[in-house]
Amino acid sequence: GWTFYTPYSSMYSNSNVALVIVGIFIAGFSSITTGINFIVTVHKMRAPGMTWFRLPLFIWAMYATSVVIILGTPVVAITLLLVVFERVFKLPIFSPELGGDPVLFQHMFWFYSHPAVYIMILPAFGVQSELIANFARKRVFGYHFVAFSTLAIAGLGFLVWGHHMFISSQSMYQGVVFSLISFLVAVPSAVKIFNWTATLYKGNIRLQAPMYYALGFIGLFTVGGLTGLYLGSMGTDVHLTATYFVVAHFHYVMVGGTMLAFLGALHYWWPKMTGRLYSEGIAKANAMLVFIGFNLTFFPQFIMGNMGMPRRYHYYYFAPEYQIYHIMSTAGATVLGLGFAIPAFYLTKSLISGPRASANPWGAHGLEWETSSPPPTSNFLETPIVTDEVYDFDPVSEYEQERATQEILHPNSSADRVDKDGVKYNDSDTSKERDN
Repeated sequence: GWTFYTPYSSMYSNSNVALVIVGIFIAGFSSITTGINFIVTVHKMRAPGMTWFRLPLFIWAMYATSVVIILGTPVVAITLLLVVFERVFKLPIFSPELGGDPVLFQHMFWFYSHPAVYIMILPAFGVQSELIANFARKRVFGYHFVAFSTLAIAGLGFLVWGHHMFISSQSMYQGVVFSLISFLVAVPSAVKIFNWTATLYKGNIRLQAPMYYALGFIGLFTVGGLTGLYLGSMGTDVHLTATYFVVAHFHYVMVGGTMLAFLGALHYWWPKMTGRLYSEGIAKANAMLVFIGFNLTFFPQFIMGNMGMPRRYHYYYFAPEYQIYHIMSTAGATVLGLGFAIPAFYLTKSLISGPRASANPWGAHGLEWETSSPPPTSNFLETPIVTDEVYDFDPVSEYEQERATQEILHPNSSADRVDKDGVKYNDSDTSKERDN
């Protein structure tokens, strides 16, 4: 299994377990050096005027992610080295046949593997903050709280690994402590959800393709977070552990959260990366397709899990009552697969024949939007100086956003546009006529 639990990791096999472990160990070095790189970059290479509280929340998220990587990856690397020593030298570490303790491996494994979930979701939180702020045209509500909640998640994430082991041999008192901390780590996540929602309140919301994914993220991640409370409670976890409820919860967080944020980020930064615009209509339709397909796939699994359907069963002839839910999940997975595949076509088409993107097609706020699309090799021709507060939207920015929106929706038309004073004009009008 992917967890390397004993006896699978300690018994002899010809599946090159040691070689796989060496590969993971090398990949761990890659992760650690990347984390160090990001942290040093944030500390030493900020642009002049870029204070800590002018940093985009995406940078705060990547900073916290890097801390988790640096602190957590060495633990799993050492754990896997111990597995190799046990296999090669027959040392009594994890295997009970040799006098080892298999629960020790679970503790060491989950000490890294639960924070690994935050390695995947924290960057998604950062992307979400960028999308919500720039498409609501507002500074993120409670910027400081969102930034510090990111660091709080990174710290508390190292203290909750035991909730994966409620039905192992750990004592009830250990379980109570891990359960309590698991509830506590939900607080900073809830802070983010409420603050993003408050940012939307009275915002000048632009429902463009990246924003579709951001709104979907809020709904799906909220469901994933709330269902996690059932798994963090010892009483309900005993019933739900190792069932399809866990599968559904995990995917509502990882796919409904991380994957939707990835798709939102892809559509948001695509014009900047490539210098080309894609079809907004198709992109919006695809976002709705992903949302529908995802819920049709994974929501029935909550029902199955609550009914007691174990995960990792390839055949369930003994329980035909699950059949309808599996059919729904299969149908939803087909729709979801289409939602993941379609962007490959329209994004590729945009590379070939898409309209050229301006430097800031969204009218967004941030240094990356101050350079050309795509950026030159050195990003900027000269070092930029930051003078504005982060997410500082002003009337001129609103004017730029309106023009950018019109260019995306009607790139070749002479439809009415809006000038910086809020007056509509037509491209065929002369500047003199507009001035008059």
